[in-house]
Amino acid sequence: MQDLLTEIAEVAASDPDRGSVATYIPELAGIDPGQFGIAVATAGGEVFAAGDADTPFSIQSVSKVFALALALGHAGDQLWHRVGREPSGLSFDSVLLLERENGIPRNPFINAGALVATDTYLAGSSPREALGALLRFIRAAADNDSIHINEKVAQSEIATGHRNFSLAHYLASFGNLRNSVDKVLGTYCHQCAVEMTCRQLAMAGRFLVDSPRMPALVSIERRRRINALMMTCGHYDGSGDFAFRVGMPGKSGVGGGILVVSPGRASVAVWSPGLNRYGNSKLGTEAMERFAHRTGWSVFGVPHSGKDLT
Repeated sequence: MQDLLTEIAEVAASDPDRGSVATYIPELAGIDPGQFGIAVATAGGEVFAAGDADTPFSIQSVSKVFALALALGHAGDQLWHRVGREPSGLSFDSVLLLERENGIPRNPFINAGALVATDTYLAGSSPREALGALLRFIRAAADNDSIHINEKVAQSEIATGHRNFSLAHYLASFGNLRNSVDKVLGTYCHQCAVEMTCRQLAMAGRFLVDSPRMPALVSIERRRRINALMMTCGHYDGSGDFAFRVGMPGKSGVGGGILVVSPGRASVAVWSPGLNRYGNSKLGTEAMERFAHRTGWSVFGVPHSGKDLT
C-alpha cells in the first residue's frame, strides 16, 4: 500500500495539467495548485500516506458528509421530507431545480440541500453550539482534537457567497428553512471552512467504513445510506463519471479534497487544489481512478489486473 501511494504521488507531481483552483472564494484563489496528498486509513487500524498528506486544507463540501450525519441524528428520516436523494445533474450551486421542485433540493450534497442539513442540525442551538457539535463529531471520528475552523476562509465565503444567500432565501420562501437565513449561512460557511490534512480526513472518514474496529458514531443503516448518497451524488454533475471511473462512494470539495470510502476496507482522502470542469479535484480524481484500478476496491467488482491490498 505504501509503495502504491508513493507511486501515485509521484505520478501526480509530474503531471503538468493540474486543473484550476477555485477563484470565487478569495482565500482559496491563492492556493498553490502544485500540491498533492493522499492517505489511507484501513479497517485494520493502519494509516498510509504520501505527498503533502500532512498539509492542512479547507475541506469545503466534504464537510457535508459530517453535516448530513448530524442532521440525521437530529431529525432521522424526517429529513427526507425536506431534501431528496436523487442526483441533480446540475452544478452544485444551481437554483434551477429549486423553483421547479417547490423548494425541495434534490440531495443533501448540492449547496441547497446542504443548507437544509445545516438548518436541521442548528435546531434549538446557536451557531457556536452547532459548530461545536460538528467539530466534536469530526474530532471524535478522526481521533484528533486539533481540527479547527479557518476563520479567514469562513469570512471570505460569507463576503462572496451571493449565490448561497440566494439559495437560502429561495428555500426560506418555500418554508424550507426553520432558522434565519443569516444564521444558516453563517453556520454553513464556517462548516465549509473546517481545515484538515489528508491524514486527518482519512481517519475521520473511518466512521463510514463498516468494520468492528471503526468508530461507531452512526448506525449501520445510516452508514449505508450516507455511502449510497456519496456514490450517486457526491461529485455533483460529475457523480456518474466518478462512479464510472472509481467505483467507490466519494465526496468532493472545491478546496480540492475528496473523501472516498471502500466499505469494509478503508477510508481514503486525496487532495490537490486544481479542479476539473465539474468543480472536483482533477489530480485527485485521476489518482483515485488509478488507486481503484490497482487495488480492485471498486464496489462493482475487481478488474482483471486488480489486487486486494488489505
